[in-house]
Amino acid sequence: MAALEKAARKSHAEATHESSKAENKYDTRGLEAAYLAGGQARQARENMEAIKAYQKLALKDFSAEDPIDLGALVEVEASGERSLYFIGPKSGGLEIHLRGKEVTVITPPSPMGQNLMEKTAGHRWSAKFGSKTVNYRVTAVW
Repeated sequence: MAALEKAARKSHAEATHESSKAENKYDTRGLEAAYLAGGQARQARENMEAIKAYQKLALKDFSAEDPIDLGALVEVEASGERSLYFIGPKSGGLEIHLRGKEVTVITPPSPMGQNLMEKTAGHRWSAKFGSKTVNYRVTAVW
């Protein structure tokens, strides 16, 4: 976070510095720096929101009978391959490593999150991708 905030401040300073003033209509250096600063500031805000959401997340020990909810670690089998998902409030798509295994963070509104929420271990469903049907099964919930 500190590095991202520092980069955003540096880009903002570059965008507003006198040397970034356009010398002609084709000089877009200042505009590009402003876009970069805006994007970095937005990313810093989103990261802070995610940190706050995870700090508020109440963790619970899930059993096989418990419905999947925020904070659950879920193993899903699809076409013979198993994947691990953590149901989080933010940062969907983030991949982390836990005890040598890759875990993908998903959020409840995501397509996979919608399929998993409120399900329990053993639940099965199918999804069509083009002409191919993929069969899924929740193998474990922690």
